[in-house]
Amino acid sequence: MGSHPTEPAAGSGAAVDFTEVQQTEQFKELRKRHRSFVFPMAVFFLLWYFAYVLLADYAHEFMATPVIGNVNIGIILGLLQFVSTFAITMWYVSYANKRLDPIAANLRHELEEAAPEVFIDPAGGKK
Repeated sequence: MGSHPTEPAAGSGAAVDFTEVQQTEQFKELRKRHRSFVFPMAVFFLLWYFAYVLLADYAHEFMATPVIGNVNIGIILGLLQFVSTFAITMWYVSYANKRLDPIAANLRHELEEAAPEVFIDPAGGKK
């Protein structure tokens, strides 16, 4: 909080210009891959969620259609909201592990090599 990210850490001679890092091809690729997953998935999930809400509000008879005993379409679609949330989360974790983390780890490694003292916590560990 106390220092600007491009200023050297206390007692160090090196600095990391994070705005410069954002202009690298690696960072641009990382941002592109992240956005190409997150934005379409967010749109999909919001459409799915609002469809459920609108059906619950305006299609009472449809949502009340019994499927098995007291279980109706509304309950099934409501439970599918939870299932889809967990599925999207698992899909994102898998995607990030395969497509994002290798680039992010490489960027971090390069930054740590360029200015290792910036990434050392005063308490003795890495930041």
